Amino acid sequence: MLNNSTTNLSQARYDAVAATEQHLRRHGAGLCDLLDALDDPAGFEALLRLHSAFSDRFPDSDAIEDALWDIVRYLADQTPSALDSTGRERNFPAPDMARWHGARVSELFNRFRFAR
Repeated sequence: MLNNSTTNLSQARYDAVAATEQHLRRHGAGLCDLLDALDDPAGFEALLRLHSAFSDRFPDSDAIEDALWDIVRYLADQTPSALDSTGRERNFPAPDMARWHGARVSELFNRFRFAR
């Protein structure tokens, strides 16, 4: 009997990588703007690691998953007051963008978690 579970998990991880790449193409600039506005190298560095993972011919799904997790944690650690002050200082919708990007990046990260 043929065991499909390994093939299905590999396909699920491939799909998660493809969805992440598509998301970055569409919304990466907004996420970059948000992380830059928050002015903390940790979040921006995680985004750079995420982008660099896609520079390989065959992106490393573990590196992508790790970078997504770091971005999720970084956005979750932002306090509402810090987001509000950043928004006021830069005339930038930081609280709304943090919620939106946090939700989308969490969804992408969960695709990797369910593909284990």
